[in-house]
Amino acid sequence: MVATAYVERTSDGAYDGIAPDAAWREEVLELARRRDAVILAHNYQLPEIQDIAHHTGDSLALSRIAAASDASTIVFCGVHFMAETAKILAPHKTVLIPDERAGCSLADSITGEQLRAWKAEHPGAVVVSYVNTTAEVKAETDICCTSSNAVDVVRSIPADQEVLFLPDQFLGAHVKRETGRENLHIWAGECHVHAGINGPELAERAAANPEADLFIHPECGCATSALYLAGEGTVPAEKVKILSTGDMITAARRTSAKSVLVATEIGMLHQLRRAAPEIDFRAVNDRASCRYMKMITPAALLRGLREGKDEVHVDLETAKRAQGAVQRMIEIGQPGGGE
Repeated sequence: MVATAYVERTSDGAYDGIAPDAAWREEVLELARRRDAVILAHNYQLPEIQDIAHHTGDSLALSRIAAASDASTIVFCGVHFMAETAKILAPHKTVLIPDERAGCSLADSITGEQLRAWKAEHPGAVVVSYVNTTAEVKAETDICCTSSNAVDVVRSIPADQEVLFLPDQFLGAHVKRETGRENLHIWAGECHVHAGINGPELAERAAANPEADLFIHPECGCATSALYLAGEGTVPAEKVKILSTGDMITAARRTSAKSVLVATEIGMLHQLRRAAPEIDFRAVNDRASCRYMKMITPAALLRGLREGKDEVHVDLETAKRAQGAVQRMIEIGQPGGGE
């Protein structure tokens, strides 16, 4: 059974024209079998992409799966830096991303050249980079971190040593708040989707849903506001949870709340509802959708498997240096649920 003979391109170049029906599903899984491929999907992907993937999760967890998998080909349904990270951890494997144009505003907020210049201004500083960065930036990094272990990573660095934290300013603010570290310098980068989830919006939704737990990703522009609401007693402190995407799944299974307001990219709602179908999960901002994540369409996935595209390459020297930064992160504390 074949889904269709053609994958169409829209006026903006997106891959389209394929319905995610039973025929599509059958062809995708058969092509994956023939290619000895494992399909990985990030939590922010379209529901139909999440549902057909062999594994769904955050970028670091998926990259670990890629490295440990017996499959010779990794099909990473996510954005480009994620596929790069999989290639860094599994350099001998073929890594495909269904649409190589799927970038990331946060990863693109700092280049290797910019980081080298910043390091030159702070000689001797320890560079801590969020995993949401390019391979080139990771290669210039001392220690990578996830949103769930960023505080532990920074605390592991001698208190008298300067730290350059990049690229997310909101996660950096969270780390500075938790550690009280004054010699922590923060790069002014952001995820355009998370930055758009603002404090007034969160306060309004929380006031309208006083019994709801708040699951807040630390990349969000509203993270500080959530802690302020808790500090002022507007929202009970125990209801405010600053969580990585992976940790949101764990919290969903443990909470006794009947409803949860979620501040992150809306694709996360699909996994949360699967994890705890009895809970009413609602987005703080229904428009918080990443257009880059949504570039991995059913047609793009089918095209990638049919044609073996788009392959992701990281030169061996860059991969070796970047792998060291990732490995040091894993050795400090628990990376937890990843980004």
